Amino acid sequence: MDTSKIREKIGRFRILVVGRANAGKTTILQRVCNTWDNPEIYNSTREKRGLHDIENEMVFRSNPGFIFHDSRGFESGGELEFIKVKEFIADRSKEGKITNRLHAIWYCIPMDEAHRSFTAGEQKFFSQCDTGSVPVIVVFTKFDALYDIAYSQLRREGKSLKDARELAQKRAEGTFPDGPQLKFLKGVQWPPKGHVCLPNMNEENTDCGALIERTAGTLNDEMLEQLFVSTQQTNLEICMRYAIER
Repeated sequence: MDTSKIREKIGRFRILVVGRANAGKTTILQRVCNTWDNPEIYNSTREKRGLHDIENEMVFRSNPGFIFHDSRGFESGGELEFIKVKEFIADRSKEGKITNRLHAIWYCIPMDEAHRSFTAGEQKFFSQCDTGSVPVIVVFTKFDALYDIAYSQLRREGKSLKDARELAQKRAEGTFPDGPQLKFLKGVQWPPKGHVCLPNMNEENTDCGALIERTAGTLNDEMLEQLFVSTQQTNLEICMRYAIER
């Protein structure tokens, strides 16, 4: 189906972003929408709002084709917030009006707090929250924090300052697949459809290409896939590839 007709039928691509405070959620969304501006926030009647509410819609002027919903995560177990998120996902995944349905979930886990990568509330989410047909992608934000840990390890092993700096990124990326974070996700009741590691998102020349690729790959509906790929503006390569494949 032509993209314009898909957009006319479905509207905009809707994403729930979950994560504790300072997980880097806003920065990720800014990179996805290719802006440093803050989003505009609206309630269900399209009135501008500033207070936090998962039902509020976050839209960036640079790319209004995305609608984001924000959950603050579940600090200290956060039972009330967990119930809100669970109900929101259940309602929006089965929403009768197609333009209001939820299409994907990005769950942000900051790696600058690697000693507690998964809080009690986050463990609850992956053990109790069935998201149905809505795919969950875990986004390991601030991944460059693990470079510092790897650097310290390399120095303790006797590497020079220069060699430790050059090898730190490779060490962090090489050891992560066998680390506790992915082991945990493999053993939960409701594992995510995928994960990405995003370093240095606060730098000017970074992008979220890996997140775009992984999200597109988890969508099992061709129209949603086309809508998502055509809406994102940071990865022209994936646009071209999907156009050829279709």
